[in-house]
Amino acid sequence: MGLDVSGKYRYPPPDARWLGLNEETVLDPGLAIIDSHHHLWIENGVPYLGNEIMQDLASGHCVEATVFVQAHYGYRQDLGPELAPVGETEKVRDIATACARAGCSTRVAAAIVAFADLTLGADVKRVIDAHAEAADGSLRGIRHGVSRDPNFPDGIVLRPAPAGLLLDPAYRDGLRTLQALGLSYDAMLYHRQLPELVATANAFPDLPIILDHMGTKLGVGPYELAERETFVDWRRSMAELARCPNVSVKIGGMGMIICGARWHERPAPPSSSELAAAWKPQVETCIELFSAERCMFESNFPVDKAMYSYRTLWNAFKRLTAMASPDEREALFARTAARTYGIDLPMRVPG
Repeated sequence: MGLDVSGKYRYPPPDARWLGLNEETVLDPGLAIIDSHHHLWIENGVPYLGNEIMQDLASGHCVEATVFVQAHYGYRQDLGPELAPVGETEKVRDIATACARAGCSTRVAAAIVAFADLTLGADVKRVIDAHAEAADGSLRGIRHGVSRDPNFPDGIVLRPAPAGLLLDPAYRDGLRTLQALGLSYDAMLYHRQLPELVATANAFPDLPIILDHMGTKLGVGPYELAERETFVDWRRSMAELARCPNVSVKIGGMGMIICGARWHERPAPPSSSELAAAWKPQVETCIELFSAERCMFESNFPVDKAMYSYRTLWNAFKRLTAMASPDEREALFARTAARTYGIDLPMRVPG
């Protein structure tokens, strides 16, 4: 199956009118949150920048800070292909500054995960140094996605990465450089690639690795009709990965169409109770395998915003952890992300 140029698997733009059909009361409004994964961009002419993220952050949840993750926005073509991504970091810092000046109580992009081509090997340091200067103290890690799946040789949403990139000697030299610089690595891949990440985590035991979107368990194409088999395969690989103490997991991204989400096709958005019920097997598996100390919740906005609102999303996470201890909830919603990304924030006492 090739790339679906009709956009079937691409994230559709959010529909504010449709999202407004579900207005929930905020649950546990005093529970401190660090949103460990979001983007800023203009996608198909639709912006998700300072004004848009501040609107979501004003939804009533106690979001203390956010982690921005690279999204190929605002590249500077005047710097050449290797340094072009530094333009994204520059623009994100400008947005974060503007949000603070506008009185936003959340530290937007308190941590930045930028893009740098890790196949540059040791030479990637000059790109990382440029990001660090542009980030003004907020650079925490690098993400160079390796996503590919044999059932989609031309890609699903984006062009596929070269096969075996995580095992490539040059790419691993790039990872070695990250490790030497004290930065973390955000791993963006699909669930069948998890064994490669296990091998990588074992090869770099001192490199903090954060798995994005729980390993992106695919739910489209042949996986749509093999949901149970896919879950078993994903869980087996996640159990192996959990044995690597340097790996933590971001819980979220389940609103991506490639993961099987189709809430946007309904007359009205899902409730947080519906989301919690649908997500329970994956979320509980991650927490069981990795513990709350190695798991953190993410919004993955605006990608997931086509399926549900920011308020509904965090309500769903709160429902999923209703039976967890206060200490576990503190870790899942804020402490793990704060420790992982070096965010020093005074945490409010949950009300």
